[in-house]
Amino acid sequence: MERTSAGFPREAVADRLLTASVRTSYDPLVDLDWSAPPVPGAYWLPPRRSSLYGTPLWDGMTEEQRVELTKHEVAGAASAGLWFETILMQMLIRHYYDADPTSRHAQYALTEVADECRHSIMFGRLIEAIGTPVYRADPVDHLLGRWLKATATGPQMYAAILIAEEILDSFQREIMADESLQPLIRMVSRIHVVEEARHVRFARDELGRQVEAAGPVALGYARLVIGRAAYSITRRLVNPRAYAAVGIAPAVGLAAARANPHWRATLRWSAQRIAEHLTGLGLIAGPGRLLWRRSGLIEG
Repeated sequence: MERTSAGFPREAVADRLLTASVRTSYDPLVDLDWSAPPVPGAYWLPPRRSSLYGTPLWDGMTEEQRVELTKHEVAGAASAGLWFETILMQMLIRHYYDADPTSRHAQYALTEVADECRHSIMFGRLIEAIGTPVYRADPVDHLLGRWLKATATGPQMYAAILIAEEILDSFQREIMADESLQPLIRMVSRIHVVEEARHVRFARDELGRQVEAAGPVALGYARLVIGRAAYSITRRLVNPRAYAAVGIAPAVGLAAARANPHWRATLRWSAQRIAEHLTGLGLIAGPGRLLWRRSGLIEG
């Protein structure tokens, strides 16, 4: 029986995740009230997690502008989530294409695709409900995403999945627990956290196997791809065009965010778990480590 690096049978892990999926899954079209109006004056994410928090630009904004900025930052993160979930689904389908369809592992991969289909609908409805633009990837990241979804296999595939899922998970766990925030974003976050916990377990489990099976050349290549994925995902968390919604030139807002020690600390906080995990597997090293530093996810 095939086992993971943690010693658990691969099929047993997938079987438990399939059972959990039956027990706790959501339909965003049924389980969310999309018609409920927003709560006046309530933020969309904790103010200290805004990319401009603590800067002179933040200090110069009215309270209404600060709330509005967090709304557009949430829309930017949801847009990034949509972008990456589309990539993720195609990577999983490629993985399934070569798998045994009678295995629980393959069946859970399909179950995760189904979850991500619902999440993509949920994020699209969220953007529609709050009345912001869809903040799409720039042409370079759009092209890189097309390349990643078509080619990524092995460690780089599962590590890229984990980077996106665990960074967003850090923000969403905090959002769902904060009763001062908008009810809609709290419930969206709760649904995503509950279902993504299964996806994280699946990806971590499989990543350990893939690292064990990979040779030194494959791991060296994977480290570089993983570093670039971390860089792209982080740069997409806040779209510079969001700043225009509160009267700040995108280039000015972007420069302020990148220089903002509060935002840089937030990025490191959001990536702490996944950075520690990937470091332990030897996947943050070599030239790829430079991309992790440039993304602001790690120090040194």
